[in-house]
Amino acid sequence: MNKQDRDVLRTILEHKYVNQRILSEKSGYSLGAVNKSMKALVYEGYLDEDQQLTEKARKEYDSCVPKNAIILAAGFGMRMVPINLATPKAFLEVNGEPLIERVIGQLHDAGIYDITVVVGFMKETFDYLIDAYGVELVFNKEYAGKNNLHTLSLAADRIGNTYIIPSDIRCESNPFSGHEMYSWYMVSDSADEDSEVRVNRKGELVKVPERSGGNAMIGLSYISREDAGTLINSIKEADASGAHDDDFWEFALYRGGKMMIPARVVSASDAVEINTYEQLRELDGESNHLKSKELDVIAGVFGVTPDDITDISVLKKGMTNRSFLFSVNGEKYIMRVPGEGSDQLVNRAQEAAVFRAISGRGLCDDPVYINPENGYKITRYLEGVRNCDPFDTGDLARCMKKLKDFHAMHLEVEHSFDLFGHIEYYEELRGNSPSMYKDYQKTKANVMGLKEIIDGMEKDFCLTHIDAVPDNFLFYDDGNGENLQLTDWEYAGMEDPHVDIAMFAIYAMYDRECVDRLIDIYFEGGCDRAVRAKIYCYVAACGLLWSNWCEYKHNLGVEFGEYSLKQYRYAKDYCRYAKELIAELN
Repeated sequence: MNKQDRDVLRTILEHKYVNQRILSEKSGYSLGAVNKSMKALVYEGYLDEDQQLTEKARKEYDSCVPKNAIILAAGFGMRMVPINLATPKAFLEVNGEPLIERVIGQLHDAGIYDITVVVGFMKETFDYLIDAYGVELVFNKEYAGKNNLHTLSLAADRIGNTYIIPSDIRCESNPFSGHEMYSWYMVSDSADEDSEVRVNRKGELVKVPERSGGNAMIGLSYISREDAGTLINSIKEADASGAHDDDFWEFALYRGGKMMIPARVVSASDAVEINTYEQLRELDGESNHLKSKELDVIAGVFGVTPDDITDISVLKKGMTNRSFLFSVNGEKYIMRVPGEGSDQLVNRAQEAAVFRAISGRGLCDDPVYINPENGYKITRYLEGVRNCDPFDTGDLARCMKKLKDFHAMHLEVEHSFDLFGHIEYYEELRGNSPSMYKDYQKTKANVMGLKEIIDGMEKDFCLTHIDAVPDNFLFYDDGNGENLQLTDWEYAGMEDPHVDIAMFAIYAMYDRECVDRLIDIYFEGGCDRAVRAKIYCYVAACGLLWSNWCEYKHNLGVEFGEYSLKQYRYAKDYCRYAKELIAELN
C-alpha cells in the first residue's frame, strides 16, 4: 500500500463507510483519488467485493498501534542563550507549562506510556519525571561533544512503532494518535530559509541546496516497525563511524537526496520548534524563562528594559565561554558568559587589569562592560569580521606584525602566567582522575625537564597574550580599509612573549615546516637557532598545558576531539625536536 491507500484505509477503519463522497471529505483526498484507492484495497485484499473491511485490514490496523516514544533532551540548546545557561530547553515554559510535560501529557492522552527520555545537560533536573510520569531516563555522557544522532543511537534498539520527539517542540493540538498507518516526518507549511528539505508534489521530503529555503522542520517523527530495521542500522553505522558526531539524527533518514519516509505537513500555527529566545518571546511574552540575570545586566548597562533588548542569537561556542549577539538602540553587541569550569581556569580580576593596561593602544576595542568577579563582558559587535587564515602568508605577515608590535610595547601588569605552574595546576584540577594517556608521567617528566633549559636562555618578560591563536586575530573593515584586532585576553599575563608564537602554532595544528615558517615570519628571517630551540620548548610545554586543560574539560563533559589529541602529540614531539636542536648547538 502507498501512503494514499493507507490514509483511505485508516479513514474507513475509524469512520463507518457510507459512500465515497463522504470518505473523500473525511480523508482529504479527491473523489477520483478515493475511487482509485478503493480499487487498490479490494485488489490487495483489504476490502472485499462489497467494499467491507477484511480480517487482513484489521490485522494491518492493529499492527500499526504506536508502542512507545523517545524524547531527545540531551543537548545544551546553544541557540537558546541566555536561557540555556541555567535551564534545559525541555523545561521552557509556554503559558506556565513546561514543554516536556506537555508532550508527555499528549502522549498519555493517546495511550502511550512507554516513554524514554535521553538526557545529558543538567540531567538531574529530569529525575522527577520518573516518579511523576513513569518515564525512563537514558544518560548520554557525550552530550557536549556530539549531536543528537548519537543521542538517538543510545535508544535506537527501542525504535519500532515509535514516536521520536525533540524536547523543544510545542504542538497546540495533540500530534499523537492511537493508530498510525505508516512512518512520517513532520514539517510546517511555513517556509524556512535554513531548512534542508521541501515537500514535493508526491509528499516526499527532498533535499534543497543550502540557504535556498524549504519547509520548516519540526523534528517530530513516527517510525513504523516496517521501517525501523533500516533506520536503526543507519543510525548505528553512522554513529560508530565517528564521522557524524556533528549530525542531527535526520541524517539517517536520507536516501539518494530525499527522506525514506513521507512528510506530514502541519500548520505553522499548530506546531513549532522553539530554537531561540526570540521564538519563545513571540509565543509567550510573559514566560518565566524570559527572565534572565544576563539580560538584567545588559538592561542596567544601557539603561533600558529587557524588552528593549532584541535580535538575541547565539554565536559559535568557544572553548572557554559562551557568547551571544544582541541589539540595543539599533546597535549590535556581544555578551560573553563564562562556560563550564572557567572560574577555575581564569582569574577575572586579572583579566580586567589586562584590559586597563591595553586600553587605548589599538590592540582591541575596550569592553563596554566587564565584571571582574564573574567574567561577564559586553563588547561592540564588529560587522564583516573574519578570522586569520593560518595558511595564508599575507594574513600571517599581518598577524605576526601585530603580535610583534604588541610585544614591543613592553606593557606590564602585576600578575604573571607561569607556564609550567599552569601545567601542574590544570593537572590538579582533574582531582583523582588519572590521565587518559598511559605514558603521561613520562611525557610530563620530559616536558618539565625543559624548564631548566629555558631558564638558562636569554629572554624578555612583558605582558603576553598567551592565547594568541588564529581565531583571536580579527580582520574587519573600519571604513578606512581592513583593520586588525587581537581579542580574548583572559589568559594574558607577564611571560616570555615568544610563548605567543608557540600558542599560535599549536592551535593552528601546524606541522614542523609550518612552525618554522611562522617563526621566520615573526622574526623576519632573523631567528637564531637558540631562540628557535627555545620556541620548540614552548611548543612542547604549551602542548602539555592545553592537553591537561582538555582533560579537565573532558571531566566536565566537554570534548575537543582532534584538538586534544594533537596537543598531547606536540608535547611529545617538540620535546624531542627541542633537545635535538639544543644538542646540535652544544
